[in-house]
Amino acid sequence: QVQLVESGGGLVQAGDSLRLSCAASGRTFSGYSMGWFRQAPGKEREFVAAISGSGGYTYYADSVKGRFTISRDNAKNTMYLQMNSLKPEDTAVYYCARTLGVVVRSTESQYADWGQGTQVTVSS
Repeated sequence: QVQLVESGGGLVQAGDSLRLSCAASGRTFSGYSMGWFRQAPGKEREFVAAISGSGGYTYYADSVKGRFTISRDNAKNTMYLQMNSLKPEDTAVYYCARTLGVVVRSTESQYADWGQGTQVTVSS
C-alpha cells in the first residue's frame, strides 16, 4: 500500500491558478497510473485527470480540458495538478489516487489508494 498526501489547495479568485501536489510514500508509485478526483458539496466524487505510470499519457475530464495539466515526477514520488483559469464550479475537495496498473483510468472503483483530500475554493 502507498500513502498519499495532497497539498496546495486554498482560496483563490476566479481566473487564478493553483498547483496541487500529491506526495507518495511507502511502496513505490513509479510505474502505477495515478489520478485526480474532486468532490463538490452535495455532489458525488468525479474524475478530473489521470496520468500513466511513465507519465507519457494523460487523460482529462471535458470540464477541465485545456485548463488543467496533470504531471508527475517519479524521482520525487510526486504528482501534480496545475489548475489555470479557475472557475467557481471548480470548488471542491481534490483527491489524488493510485491504481494498481499502468494504464490511465477514469473510474473511481479502479483506484486502490486515496489521499485525504485538499480543499480548493474559487470565489467569483
